[in-house]
Amino acid sequence: MEITKHEPGAFSWADLSTPDPAVSKAFYGQLLGLDAADVPAGGDAVYSILRKSGKDVCGLYAMSPELRQATGGRAVWQSYFTVERADEIPERVRALGGAVLQEPFDVMESGRMAVARDATGAVFAVWEPRRAIGAQVFNEPGALSWTELYTRDTEAAARFYADLFGWSAHTSRSGDGPEYTEFRNGGRPTAGMMAIGPEWGEMPPNWSIYFAVADLEAALGRAAGLGAKTVVPPTAVPGVGRFAFLQDPQGAYAAVIQLAPAGAAD
Repeated sequence: MEITKHEPGAFSWADLSTPDPAVSKAFYGQLLGLDAADVPAGGDAVYSILRKSGKDVCGLYAMSPELRQATGGRAVWQSYFTVERADEIPERVRALGGAVLQEPFDVMESGRMAVARDATGAVFAVWEPRRAIGAQVFNEPGALSWTELYTRDTEAAARFYADLFGWSAHTSRSGDGPEYTEFRNGGRPTAGMMAIGPEWGEMPPNWSIYFAVADLEAALGRAAGLGAKTVVPPTAVPGVGRFAFLQDPQGAYAAVIQLAPAGAAD
């Protein structure tokens, strides 16, 4: 689905901070059928935009020495949410119990952004679009499809994002499975949330992303051949599709999902 505008509060972009941009570009390019366009980002810095048929999908860049130390050199995906004014976000984040990690700054002529940590510890970014709206294609093979929050305090997280973005939280349970919360933005699904279980170990609160693929098994086979590991095996979600989680060759986690046909119940 081609996108020309993201409404305020919507999940609109993701980028990868990686210790080896060349390896990451090759991996996601071959896995998802994306081309990379390198954009000067000041000094020697380069920001790579991954594109599907000429449409922006996501980005990646070389991680800073500070982040490399904080993550042990593991690459990290970051989710972005569109806002009308990035400069209004820091005060609201702090008032809601979160923290501002990067104050608002201009990204050349593309837009203005800030990075924050929510009241439960998960890091996210906000994007005020100018020339760049964020992802120009969504929910089709090779493109972003979803973002999901994992946290140890779902109630606090629901309050935080309701107050920050105006999201409503809709929680359900399928059979004996864990509770799942769907965040809606203006009535439209925009993100999900699950509680971190004891069996997940020491995972910190985080946002994770999903990419749509045409054939899940084929995508997992390509990923393995490119050096990735499957960390959550293929799992069916009735009416949504089948997904699996990968750890890429630079250590970043992301899911791939084969979406169910429109109207499918299983």
